[in-house]
Amino acid sequence: MTQTEDGFGEELADFVRRVGELRTARARPVGEHSVVLDAALFELQYVAEWLWPRYEQMVAAAGISSPAERQERQLLKALFQRLPLPVALVDRETVVRRLNFAATGLTGVRAGYATGRPLAALLTPGDRAAFRSQAAAVARGEGDRGLTVRLQQRPEEPLLATLTALRPADEPQPAVLVVFQAGSARGSAAAPPPPRVPDLGESTRQAELMDLVDDMASTLLQLPSTERTLVLEEAARVLCGRFADWIVADLVDSGLRRAICLGPTDSAASALLHAVADQDPASCPMVLEAARAGNGVLQVQPEDIEGFGRDASGTPMLARAEVSSLMCVPLGAPGPVTGVLTLFRTGSARPFSMTEGRAMDVMARHVALAMQRPPAPDDRSYSAPCGPVEPEQQTCASVSSPRPPHPRSAAADDEDLRADPAEPGPAVPDAAGPFPEEPDPAVPDPGGPFPEEPDPAGPDPADGRNNV
Repeated sequence: MTQTEDGFGEELADFVRRVGELRTARARPVGEHSVVLDAALFELQYVAEWLWPRYEQMVAAAGISSPAERQERQLLKALFQRLPLPVALVDRETVVRRLNFAATGLTGVRAGYATGRPLAALLTPGDRAAFRSQAAAVARGEGDRGLTVRLQQRPEEPLLATLTALRPADEPQPAVLVVFQAGSARGSAAAPPPPRVPDLGESTRQAELMDLVDDMASTLLQLPSTERTLVLEEAARVLCGRFADWIVADLVDSGLRRAICLGPTDSAASALLHAVADQDPASCPMVLEAARAGNGVLQVQPEDIEGFGRDASGTPMLARAEVSSLMCVPLGAPGPVTGVLTLFRTGSARPFSMTEGRAMDVMARHVALAMQRPPAPDDRSYSAPCGPVEPEQQTCASVSSPRPPHPRSAAADDEDLRADPAEPGPAVPDAAGPFPEEPDPAVPDPGGPFPEEPDPAGPDPADGRNNV
């Protein structure tokens, strides 16, 4: 049957080619048209007497499907597509011919894209050769096979691939039906994941973060003043060295103003420290974005090397400081931003993690609340019960811009205005002179006798007096 179809196809292709040549022969002189007409008649006779009968024989041998057969095929196709198990139809070279919906969801590849491409390419490199070998053995008729494979997108999840031969009625070569199931060839159920062993390093870092958050809260609560620049500087000193190599703090007033810059203490970083302190914060895109929109940034190996501006020579600050990871955190967001903290880790330091970013968000909220706290009443007799918490030994040098003098309270100004220097104040007794003393009725006066009270029993004869 296959040889008959191949021969018919060749004959049909030759006929089409000859008809094309006859069409080009119309450009010949009029006297030669009879020759071309005779050739066209011969070709038509060839079609009617040879090609058409052959075509009828082929149609009769193949058979024309009835409506019931077409409905059955549609039902089987729908069953294949809606099967809850991932199923793929491949050839002996694992080239995909069909994928059902569950298989597309498992592999993450659309059916139209996967068709015509080898299914083995979706597996991990170590499983491809074994899968190809088993598919070829099944296609040769050596029986069904099963093996454990892993997809590239899910290498941690083993899959049991069951291969069985399938011989479609209208196809000369057998196909291979592949069914995927969770688990491995040793068992249908997936093996439970191993118990998670606590990581000592992770636990230690978590404890250090909790200590840092506690120190930050203690420092902010026991500050003797709520002046915003002082709050920002003390918060930066807590973070310096323990949490980041560089701390840059900016205040948001009518504009951006750099409050303090903390960095390494070595002499090589001194020039860069002063360059960062003298920098205009408005020239730093990430700081400007955090101040305006309240958007924080956490980057590892930052791609935008100009995100923190340039120095006077045009060199990016991030490149000059060799920053490996950074965080830019707004203070007060969501809502009015009162300041921006920028933290750098440089060189081979461990990059910032998402856990550290979350801890920094908590500390930023505490700093913002401390900056927005109203000042304490101006009471000269007030004294803090505890001294301010001193952070650990500092390992950062600091460069800060001069702070404006602390404004006097309105109550103190009103008290000074009410005081008149020309009006005499109340008399204050001299420490050298005596204060006036009041007599104590319980103590007899040595200068005068007590008044006598009459005795209700009468005079005593011992008194030496007679009653008359």
